[in-house]
Amino acid sequence: MEIQIKLFATLKDKAGSNKITVSVTEPATVATLLEAVGAAYPALQSSLPIALVSVNKSFAGKETAVSPHDEVAMFPPVSGGSGDDDLPHPTYFAVTTEPFDISAIHACIGGPEIGAIASFTGFVRGQTQRDGLPLETMFLEYEAYSEMAELKMAQIAREIWQKWPLVKGVAIVQRIGRLDIGQHTTFVACASGHRDQGIFDAARYGIDRLKEIVPVWKKEVGEDQSIWVEGDYRPTEADN
Repeated sequence: MEIQIKLFATLKDKAGSNKITVSVTEPATVATLLEAVGAAYPALQSSLPIALVSVNKSFAGKETAVSPHDEVAMFPPVSGGSGDDDLPHPTYFAVTTEPFDISAIHACIGGPEIGAIASFTGFVRGQTQRDGLPLETMFLEYEAYSEMAELKMAQIAREIWQKWPLVKGVAIVQRIGRLDIGQHTTFVACASGHRDQGIFDAARYGIDRLKEIVPVWKKEVGEDQSIWVEGDYRPTEADN
């Protein structure tokens, strides 16, 4: 049977395409799928030991079954305005190419019972000062598996409410595409009745968790080189 696989970031670059198709025998698992990818696409072999695989927008293990009807994606560890009817409090999740309006987002998660909102805003910086990356960054290029990213944002909100039940609204935004020095990249906000109800810790948890499990990648573009930034955290099925 044939399995189509979506590729992102470094894997997309190495394959020269954002989709590949491989043939595997039934029954197939992620492990046999990876073997087939390595055999059919030698350019991807060096990336397979650290590659992550999702099946139907959930992180998959080596023994996870795959079929031609599944939506399969493969990507490196992540680098760090929609809703979900099952969520108990106001939310705002977005993966967008457009600049975001912080006041408008606050309005989405605010209300008469909200007296405090704590937030984190990320920006593009010009000087990276990290080994292996350009010393001077001209701009960043962000890419996302958008459909899965918003599902993971909703998951982060649920985790926040489990840890900090007095937090009410949660907003998580990730911009994609080309972003120049000084532009916003990410935004996480948590709302509650009072400032001492966990919103500072919850917002910190939100941005840290975004960089662990939301499938977004960035390319640092300098004057003479450009490099995809890959994270160290490797999500497993336990992160679903």
